[in-house]
Amino acid sequence: MSFTEKQETLVNSSWEAFKQNLPSYSVLFYTIILEKAPAAKGLFSFLKDSAGVPQNDPKLQAHAEKVFGLVRDSAAQLRAKGEVVLTDATLGGVHVQKRVADPHFVVVKEALLQTIKEVVGNTWSDELSTAWEVAYDELASAIKKAMS
Repeated sequence: MSFTEKQETLVNSSWEAFKQNLPSYSVLFYTIILEKAPAAKGLFSFLKDSAGVPQNDPKLQAHAEKVFGLVRDSAAQLRAKGEVVLTDATLGGVHVQKRVADPHFVVVKEALLQTIKEVVGNTWSDELSTAWEVAYDELASAIKKAMS
């Protein structure tokens, strides 16, 4: 199954909506992660020493923007080339250093999808969900490959 132009458009438009309220959606994203996996707090330097998810934290926002942006870039690569190639050669090493495991990827995917669902509101659809899922899964596969 190839990644369609419509799927790429769905990811791009919801990515733009995400960026419109980056401070709020970043907090939501990490709040969901910590609700699902409280121990994951130690994986993020900007969360380690905080009581909860800090509001208006530039590092938190930058990391959320990077995660969602990488998924958006994956959608573009899937559409153009049919595969995802990491443009940041350090991603695998960073994930190894942090001891990121398969269950962490699952939690991040669930948080990403819940966040996008909140972002798009009543325009959420199975088609939109699938577009983000496929792009995320391919990105996660590329990161896992770089980890080994």
